[in-house]
Amino acid sequence: MPTRCAASLVLLLAALVALGGAGLGAGSARAGDPEEITIALDWYPNANHAGLFLAQERGYFAAEGMDVELVTPADPSTVLQTVGAGRDDFGISYQTDLLLARAQGVPVVSVAALVQHPLMGVMVKADAGIARPADLVGKTVAYPGIPSQEAFLATMLETDGAQLEDVDLVNVSFELIPSVLSGRAAGAMGAYWTHETILAEREGTPVEVLRVEDWGVPDYYELILTANEATLDERPETVRALLRAVQRGYGDAAADPDAALDALAAAYPDLVREVEAEGLALLIPEWTDGVPAYGTQTAARWDAFGDWMKGRGLIPEDLDVGAAWDGGLLPAAAGTPAAAASP
Repeated sequence: MPTRCAASLVLLLAALVALGGAGLGAGSARAGDPEEITIALDWYPNANHAGLFLAQERGYFAAEGMDVELVTPADPSTVLQTVGAGRDDFGISYQTDLLLARAQGVPVVSVAALVQHPLMGVMVKADAGIARPADLVGKTVAYPGIPSQEAFLATMLETDGAQLEDVDLVNVSFELIPSVLSGRAAGAMGAYWTHETILAEREGTPVEVLRVEDWGVPDYYELILTANEATLDERPETVRALLRAVQRGYGDAAADPDAALDALAAAYPDLVREVEAEGLALLIPEWTDGVPAYGTQTAARWDAFGDWMKGRGLIPEDLDVGAAWDGGLLPAAAGTPAAAASP
């Protein structure tokens, strides 16, 4: 009898340990050491990243059991490669670049849209008499030498009855503002109306932007948060947890832009606060325009833009655009009919 009681006690203790271990499984990251995570930025810290730095400052990543490092890469063009290779857990990039990378076999996937609409266009002086793409015919257009931006400009011109061959396209690297302000170019393709226009006007020259989506280019996500396929397969809860913190950070940034700018300035003291404040005011409406939750992506948006890239010969016809994004891990949008169906 005592032997049976001892055996029963051993079995009971074993069962309790097993139950305790099972119960701790979901929260073990919080109970133990935080999970170290890197997020590679697409550029130096700026208003586009305000929600990330505010989430970090307010402890939202830590609350999800994460120790997040926001990394400014030495070469922003390599972000998708470092994410695809697993050297960075997440990275900020562009919808165009992600589809180009997948066409080259890089296993990267968009898990959230950070900005719902394009921020790019052709910047011109406000008094240049250029109100539409066809007004650029016979003039010099500067651009940073990125092939996809040639496709953007070609579409804009064709939509307005002109051709790319009708303009003198000059690669000026990233000297877009000096090219326009000096008069060496009538316009600059690739300028952001949330950044370059602000800098130009601070130099005393009013400018305007012909936005790409107004002239034939399908609406697309300017910035996206990416992960590699293995992360989605093996660590989906990590992705969900990170996205919860990101949503909280950007929600707070929209509600309290000054706090977001404070967080940015604390991390990157060299930024010009007045420039980023203007940029943030322009960006906030673009974060959630027409969608039920921050970060939402839709099949309609990805398919339409993918078809445009295929039509311009930028990616192969047989590329699976649907495999390039995953909207199911975004907490507030998961299972929401509007999130799945909105264009």
